[in-house]
Amino acid sequence: MKKRFWLLLLCVSSITAQAQYRAEKVMGGLLVPWSVSFLNESQAFVTERNGKILLVDLNKGTKTELLQIEDVAAQGQGGLLDIALSPYDPQTFYFTYSKQTNTGADTTLAIAKFNVDKVTQWNDLLVTTSNSDTSRHFGSRISFIDKHLFFTVGDRGKRPNGQDLSTHAGSILRLNLDGTVPQDNPFVGVKNARPEIWSYGHRNPQGLFFDPQTQHLWEIEHGPRGGDEINLIKKGANYGWAKTSYGKEYWGPLDVGESKEAEGIESPAKVYIPSIAPSGLLLYRGDHYPKLNGKLLTGALKLTHINVITMDENQSAIKEERLLEDLQERIRDIKLSPDGWIYFTTDSGNIYRLMPDS
Repeated sequence: MKKRFWLLLLCVSSITAQAQYRAEKVMGGLLVPWSVSFLNESQAFVTERNGKILLVDLNKGTKTELLQIEDVAAQGQGGLLDIALSPYDPQTFYFTYSKQTNTGADTTLAIAKFNVDKVTQWNDLLVTTSNSDTSRHFGSRISFIDKHLFFTVGDRGKRPNGQDLSTHAGSILRLNLDGTVPQDNPFVGVKNARPEIWSYGHRNPQGLFFDPQTQHLWEIEHGPRGGDEINLIKKGANYGWAKTSYGKEYWGPLDVGESKEAEGIESPAKVYIPSIAPSGLLLYRGDHYPKLNGKLLTGALKLTHINVITMDENQSAIKEERLLEDLQERIRDIKLSPDGWIYFTTDSGNIYRLMPDS
């Protein structure tokens, strides 16, 4: 196995590129807008953490409440999470949320139909087996590949879940668009394993993005104290948590896990020390921001900036840049609009457009 101890050197080297870009505020007054998904160049779905799905018009600055999820567990790190319009049916969208149950809260995938300004036929597709006695680490982001849906589930604050295939917690799941299990999933037919699992050994994945050009599925997740990771996701692979980690214990300067890397465990493409607390992930391809073309972008909650990563031909991180540190906003989601602009949401209730500072 190829060791990547040089990752630690990359983690502490950062080039600030503040002057190249500015944030243009296009909407405010939202309640922790966790995710945004564009219908067209000006209209988008927005999820508020408290359980509301909104239709916003970014040109007019208006918002319309479409749906209130009553049984969302909006506490701790839970709530209404990701939302994604289906790339195969413009009247269908999916969303994830922490669903309140009798035994706790489970990361849940739901589906709904949308027509003009109304939501119909919404129902849960998969209530994952992932609840715990904590209100931490629900995930959860959605991505689509070849008419399949992928979504992430955090370890729910229980470290053993990452290596336990009998729970959905700590994994990335793959489903058919109707919520059924694809028969070519890696753990179909494996005793005591959840058939929906595509990869495992994840802590709290809050970014997931599929790049059609390279056919790569990228994921970013929170580590403990240090050890946030960017991973290239492979079928059936183990990403180590909590057996391996670059992070430290919260209560002292002790390593988490048995080692930083190990045989049979996929090495991260990038490790962040210290942690940036990433959320949302985008691999930008386009003409509006030539210097960002082909690079990974993620929002930082803890260190409040847009983090930009340059990858080499081996899909390993070779450069890190930080944008908009002066904005001092906890950046929650980052998305590309149909007309090629980068938008991002912040926990303070704002939506911004990233603009070249020319």
